[in-house]
Amino acid sequence: MSVQRATFTRPLIAVAMVAASTLYAYAQRAPVPTRVRGTIESVNGDTMQVKSRSGEDVKLRIAPDVNVSGITKISLADIKVGSFVGATTVPGPDGGQNAVEVHVFPESMRGTGEGSRPYDLKPNSSMTNATVSESVVGNDGHTLLVKYKDGEKKVFVADNTPVVTFVPGDKSDLKAGAKVIAFMKQLPDGSFETNRVSVGRDGLTPPM
Repeated sequence: MSVQRATFTRPLIAVAMVAASTLYAYAQRAPVPTRVRGTIESVNGDTMQVKSRSGEDVKLRIAPDVNVSGITKISLADIKVGSFVGATTVPGPDGGQNAVEVHVFPESMRGTGEGSRPYDLKPNSSMTNATVSESVVGNDGHTLLVKYKDGEKKVFVADNTPVVTFVPGDKSDLKAGAKVIAFMKQLPDGSFETNRVSVGRDGLTPPM
């Protein structure tokens, strides 16, 4: 290699190494969470402080158009054939799917997030939003056959599984002590904003 070519090549190698290290650092960066589950500690204007279930303090800007929904407890018997539900499940010992919680969507929310996907509530959990096509009552719960556009799943719901539904809410529900799930995004300045919050009613901790 000539001296001139070596002189020209070295800067290119250095640039490539810097670019590679930058990409590696970016790949190693922890993903930004999409939701925080916890308890509101304070609300000051458009800022909400939440203590997450795992103990972190999370500061959230409340978006001007924030959508607030209440979550209230219902019974397993309220899940009917034709209900559009969301079920958080984990694999059962028999290869089936056991519900960790089930939330029944009001008719106005039918079709929300239809399908089945990995979920972050528990290890190996998944979230399935689908229509109940069959419900079989057993000695210790219900077995639901739920169908969505790409498939179907059998879900066992034990008698003690939390079952909830959504009710209308507003910004006044965001107050200290409320148990919430706040959906969040990171803003360009590194802060976090929420434009959708689910609030447990009557001290309820949203189970999803």
